[in-house]
Amino acid sequence: MTEIIMQTTKYSQLALLLTSCSLITLPALATTSEQDAFFDSIAAHCGKAFEGKVTAGNSADSAFSGKKLIMHVRECSETELKVPFHVGDDHSRTWVITKTQYGLHLAHDHRHKDGSEDKVTMYGGMTADMGSAEQQSFPVDAYSINNFRDNGLDVSVTNVWHMYIQPEEFTYRLTRDQRDFRVDFDLTKPVALPPAPWGT
Repeated sequence: MTEIIMQTTKYSQLALLLTSCSLITLPALATTSEQDAFFDSIAAHCGKAFEGKVTAGNSADSAFSGKKLIMHVRECSETELKVPFHVGDDHSRTWVITKTQYGLHLAHDHRHKDGSEDKVTMYGGMTADMGSAEQQSFPVDAYSINNFRDNGLDVSVTNVWHMYIQPEEFTYRLTRDQRDFRVDFDLTKPVALPPAPWGT
């Protein structure tokens, strides 16, 4: 009887140890209620595409002039959203919004037409505060700063990306010194789905 109790105790201790290890290796997500609401508001449009227009910009944004701008809330899970941003026939860009243990993270997945990664890709940043259900901001992170500098884009090392969502409109915005680029998308009028983004 004593031997059975000792074995049971050992198994309980082992289970406790394994549980503790799993908690260490798999930390809980730590998004705030505001960030969750923001994430869910975008996810509510999953499977739909919307047309936008540039509402702020300068000569640095000439690549967007006269092009049809389409965002497509294409892939949605409980922890990640993938939103391709199509600029005319350029299907190289996808916004990736991910829930992490530190908050929401925004990455820009850039691909070539053959699906290979661009040298400047997966740049973005982590939310620095709770934001709100309607707005989240993503200051540039260390990986992105290094990537920009490695590719001669020192002007981008102070980037802050912002996303806003209202019932009728979604906005993508980039700000830094002497640059304020903004695209507003009409959420009241879904449009035909664009082609798959490059690399998928």
